[in-house]
Amino acid sequence: MIYRETGTFITSYLEDRKLFPIPFDKWAMAVFMLFMIFVVPFIASDYWLAAHLIPILAYGTAALGLNLLTGMTGQLSLGTAGFMCFGAFFTFNIMLRSPEWMNLPLAMVLAGSVTGVIGIIFGLPSIRIKGFYLLVSTLAAQYFALWFFRSYPYFLNYATATVTLPDHHFDLFGIGETFDVDMASFEAKYLMSLGIVTALALFAKNLMRSATGRNFMAVRDMDIAASVIGIPVIRTKMLAFFVSCFYCGVGGALFCYAYLQVLGIRTFEMNRSFEILFMAIIGGLGSIAGSFYGTVLVYEFPILFSWAGDYLFKGAFDTAVVDNVAKITYGILIIALLIREPGGLAALWATAKQKLRTWPFPH
Repeated sequence: MIYRETGTFITSYLEDRKLFPIPFDKWAMAVFMLFMIFVVPFIASDYWLAAHLIPILAYGTAALGLNLLTGMTGQLSLGTAGFMCFGAFFTFNIMLRSPEWMNLPLAMVLAGSVTGVIGIIFGLPSIRIKGFYLLVSTLAAQYFALWFFRSYPYFLNYATATVTLPDHHFDLFGIGETFDVDMASFEAKYLMSLGIVTALALFAKNLMRSATGRNFMAVRDMDIAASVIGIPVIRTKMLAFFVSCFYCGVGGALFCYAYLQVLGIRTFEMNRSFEILFMAIIGGLGSIAGSFYGTVLVYEFPILFSWAGDYLFKGAFDTAVVDNVAKITYGILIIALLIREPGGLAALWATAKQKLRTWPFPH
């Protein structure tokens, strides 16, 4: 009975544009964020932080970037892992070759910006082509990234295969050693990742509520009609590629610095792009929160299935058999989910909330 609009009176346009129109949503999100910030770092083990929460945050950032491009603007892409590769390598080189005052979050933002500019270059074909043709053309980013960093070992500091990333210190507010952050602990890596992802998700949410976001959706629905009513279609598409690749670049940096703690070219092979595409589709194209729903399902399901198989069968089956069965079951679940609700997990959650708002009255 508390999940209602009843009794919530809107008296201004500013109130009508609230991020959380229903007070229950606002307080639930506040409690969730307080729990993630002040409780999780103290109760979660290093294994849970390193193997579950941090990779989900990194993958979720990349999936959100792809969703802004594909779900919000309708521009298909299969170069996500390539843009993650650019973000990770540029972050490494900025930290390696910059002055001492450079810190890791700032380096990620700068690397993400450079990745965004590269995304504009690879997004130029969207001016003339669309659909599956654009999907194939974005593969150039994937293969170009792998070729570029293999051909120029300077960007890997002349290492042969991989580089172990150091744990950086940085001054949080730039005012002295009092706020010096040591990135050696998983708690620090988790909190840094959570802070970056929260800021990016909030920015994306407000972006889609702005005139720019409405332009994105107009181009997605029908670019010719959008051009007729005065929307700058080319500029909108290029901006979408910049923002999307910025997110992917930051996601790649988080993936290497906070999760893997190593940097290598083979980290960003083609299967990574497909994995993130599945996360966006399963979570729900066109949904900010859906990017993270899909990330949790795609990343966690094989792990949980393997755990359940080992627990039920006590190791009677080989690990490879359990993993293959997990992939088969996971594929069946994806097909069933998309048949039941093409809008993905975000649409299922929206339907559940709508039923909760009208309960106990019939639908």
